[in-house]
Amino acid sequence: MEQLLSNLTGDLGPQGPMLLVGGLGIVLIVIAAATFLTRKPDPIDRLKSERQEKGKAPAEKASLRRGGKSKEDKLEKFAHYLEPQSADELSAARMKLLRAGYRDKGAVRLFHFSQFVLGLGALAIGVIVTMIKSSQEEMTTQMMALYTILPGCIGYYLPQYWVQRRAQGRQKEITEGFPDALDMMLVCVEAGQSLDQSILRIAHEARAGYPALAEEFEMVAHEVKAGKERATVLRDMADRVGLPDISSFTTTLIQSSTFGTSIADALRVYSAEMRDKRVMRAEEKANTIPTKLTLGTMLFTLPPLLVILIGPSLYKFAGQLGGGG
Repeated sequence: MEQLLSNLTGDLGPQGPMLLVGGLGIVLIVIAAATFLTRKPDPIDRLKSERQEKGKAPAEKASLRRGGKSKEDKLEKFAHYLEPQSADELSAARMKLLRAGYRDKGAVRLFHFSQFVLGLGALAIGVIVTMIKSSQEEMTTQMMALYTILPGCIGYYLPQYWVQRRAQGRQKEITEGFPDALDMMLVCVEAGQSLDQSILRIAHEARAGYPALAEEFEMVAHEVKAGKERATVLRDMADRVGLPDISSFTTTLIQSSTFGTSIADALRVYSAEMRDKRVMRAEEKANTIPTKLTLGTMLFTLPPLLVILIGPSLYKFAGQLGGGG
């Protein structure tokens, strides 16, 4: 390996290893592109394309009404490469994006396309930076590989991190606003409104403070209005949100409608439980504050206090030693 590196450095200069890595990358990309282009068409894909051609005229009319094709439509031709081929993996990817608030049909394609573009773009930037630094100063092979591969990895995993953070933010927002929504639902039901009307009213009222929760309730109201069974709609809501509190709430509503019990009584008991859980979460956060403040106290309070208390004595002691000497 050392002999190969020395030969490359001697023939191509200090940038020889980087040129070799870049050339191998280009060769692999060309081979992969040639493999994809020369691949025989799948009979199932041929049937899908025939069906798409039959429904092409209505789709063109709809796109004209929408004012042109969207980004998802442009990526549809690459759906075979940008979407998982397994039904389970595709369903899991869609559920992850639904929990983050991305409900578009082409959200999975756009997610993988952003990973591909950001990964290659960051990798190209890393190669350029490595070539510039290697021309200015001598770099080891490990440092060159690190400067080249690390930006590509960061760019590839950046969309995944963004989706995960957005899903956590939505879940936190729904958890914080859910007790208030239950209280409002209880008031609406006891005032004589039906469950569907109370859900639609909550979606309208909660939009200012908790838009994620309002969006979920609005989707439930629209799906029920469209004729979908209420139990199925509530279960879908629990799956989209992915919170135990929402799952328990939907189970309570389904059982109340199945066994014919009073929805108001079930909501009263469950809303009281949700308020208690919110108080417990607040107390838990309050109890963790002393532990979090301990490190700051030790870093920013204890050293100045020691300087104030011990500093004069040390100064006087040093003066006595200097006078005695």
